[in-house]
Amino acid sequence: MTKEDIQALLTAEANAVKSLPITEDYQTAIKLIVTHVNEKGGKLVCSGMGKAGQIAMNISTTFSSTGTPSVYLHPAEAQHGDLGLLQPNDLLLLVSNSGKTREIIELVQLTHGLYPDMPYILITGNQQGELVQDAAATLLTGNPPEVCPLGMAPTTSTTMMTVIGDILIVGTERAIGFTKAQYALRHHGGYLGQKSRQ
Repeated sequence: MTKEDIQALLTAEANAVKSLPITEDYQTAIKLIVTHVNEKGGKLVCSGMGKAGQIAMNISTTFSSTGTPSVYLHPAEAQHGDLGLLQPNDLLLLVSNSGKTREIIELVQLTHGLYPDMPYILITGNQQGELVQDAAATLLTGNPPEVCPLGMAPTTSTTMMTVIGDILIVGTERAIGFTKAQYALRHHGGYLGQKSRQ
């Protein structure tokens, strides 16, 4: 791969990020998170399948370290008892590029069988997907083309999902007034733990 090839990839991904659709649903999503988790004592339950699931897990762990308790729920394991981690006042954050991932649709159905009014935030690349219909807030990636030469492997789409997660995390930190001292209480080890105490 040449320097020109790498620059072209960087440009494509940077342009996708710059073109991210910015809507009022970001404010709605942040308000939902603050209300359910930081005020009512619930937790943010993140889920996704495949590569989207790995992004959801990363979003979840970062939320937890920044003052908003969160867990990752694997949608397949939810069907085998892990759904039991859900409690009143919890909020779902679902990641599905297609907006119609079967396992995520089933997770919503199972969740509403247990807690009919539990809302969910959706990160997706498809505003026509089935999951959009009942989402309390829908955050669109803009559905940019993947930089994968086959146009198949999640590459640009996962970059966009990560960026959207970052926006939610930073927005929530600001909304709850999260401080460096509070971060230090949650992060004891490693370089960041040391830096947070300086």
